[in-house]
Amino acid sequence: MGHILVTGSSRGIGKAALDALAARGAQVIGHASRPQAAAEDGVPIIAADFGDPLSVQSLWEQALDIAGGEIDAVVNNAGRFEANRLDRSDIEWLDAWEDTVRVNLTSAAQLSRFAVLHWQERAFAGRLVHVASRAAYRGDSPAHWHYAAAKGGMVAMHKTIARAYAKEGILSFAVTPGFTDTSMAGDYLASRGGPGLLADIPLGRVATPEEIASIITYCALDAPPSMTGAVIDANGASFVR
Repeated sequence: MGHILVTGSSRGIGKAALDALAARGAQVIGHASRPQAAAEDGVPIIAADFGDPLSVQSLWEQALDIAGGEIDAVVNNAGRFEANRLDRSDIEWLDAWEDTVRVNLTSAAQLSRFAVLHWQERAFAGRLVHVASRAAYRGDSPAHWHYAAAKGGMVAMHKTIARAYAKEGILSFAVTPGFTDTSMAGDYLASRGGPGLLADIPLGRVATPEEIASIITYCALDAPPSMTGAVIDANGASFVR
């Protein structure tokens, strides 16, 4: 089984996905925004701050070096989720918008481009898995225009990739979680009323990182090629379409 690069793998969904893929025998390469030691099982972790446009190319080149020149799949999971109040100063609001779009969408686009070009050169049937969000379809809070817009863009990008390169065997899948029990979502859940928010989720609870990781693993390893272009919802029926 080949090498799989997982971005944003230091915690939450990304860490769970890294562990789940490794358990299936994949040779995983992790990513964190800040330098950290290799994972306990020896999984290499590459530091790259996606706020810097040049960091994505550096990450890709380091991952290729670790993988001996061949990466077979990429999981675009890295994300930033920070409130951006409408009443901020113009420059503060714009800076926060651009930072969030860069980390959540533009970096994923850069990495997807590197991967597609790599697979075309190898004539290889690679796979992309994009971790988007329920917000892509349902929207988000008044302080999270930027997050919803970035995730909506990720879904549109994913569909474009799937349609453009399916004939070459290059596949693309997207997962759109609702609230998930991660540190990134914890502050948001508290700010939106905590347990009261669960009233909007028919399942009665938020997802676990392991649940989302199982979907990512399926897409990266097992999903049939005919599923390319699919968007898989995982939100406890809080948004159905």
